[in-house]
Amino acid sequence: MRATVIVLAVVGIVIAIAVLLVDPLRDGSSDRPGDAASPARGTPVTPVPPLPDDVDLGAWAERTARPIGLPARALSAYGAAELRQAEATPDCGVSWTTLAAIGRVESDHGRLGRADLDADGVARPPVVGVALDGGPGLAEIRDTDGGRLDGDRDHDRAVGPMQFLPTTWARHGVDGDGDGVRDPHDLDDAAASAAAYLCANGRDVTDGDDWWSGVLTYNRSVDYARRVWTAADRYAGAVAP
Repeated sequence: MRATVIVLAVVGIVIAIAVLLVDPLRDGSSDRPGDAASPARGTPVTPVPPLPDDVDLGAWAERTARPIGLPARALSAYGAAELRQAEATPDCGVSWTTLAAIGRVESDHGRLGRADLDADGVARPPVVGVALDGGPGLAEIRDTDGGRLDGDRDHDRAVGPMQFLPTTWARHGVDGDGDGVRDPHDLDDAAASAAAYLCANGRDVTDGDDWWSGVLTYNRSVDYARRVWTAADRYAGAVAP
């Protein structure tokens, strides 16, 4: 595990750790709780057309990233995850907009603090959550991976741009980019894993109820789900014709 990490403030830990009370992020907006819209639970996110199977992800990401204020390298990871999941569970309908929204709320697409994505989509230095030691507002989760992913041999911490707990990663992490390694710090892998997790149990996330069910399974906080909804809806609106 690298010695230098970016540590997050956290709330409502189940699968991922949501960032709260952060400064305005690199696209100029903020994820402060008061900035979130208040959609009713079950409200669907504005849909966007699914990516075609033969899309040139690099060209699409470069073209689409600018109007939504999102790094092209991250956007290509979210697009690849959508395509991968569409093949695995064609009835789920998970979109890059929802994956991007989770990445936005969790870590500003792997760019929180001094972190940034390298050309391979890996957040460096790695983004690692605070120790889940039972402190104020925190669950207590004793170490489950010998510190292999989070560098902590006493308690688990959420890791990577999509903030997976080590136990969840062990069950649901996938090799999204086909390099033979499952790495939660690699956004290609983390976004693909998040897509698979949202689509678990036969969910159709184009349906509002299933979308909320999936996001609340990712993190059991209605405020968190509302902030993800707000970001996803904003991304959809930015690319609407």
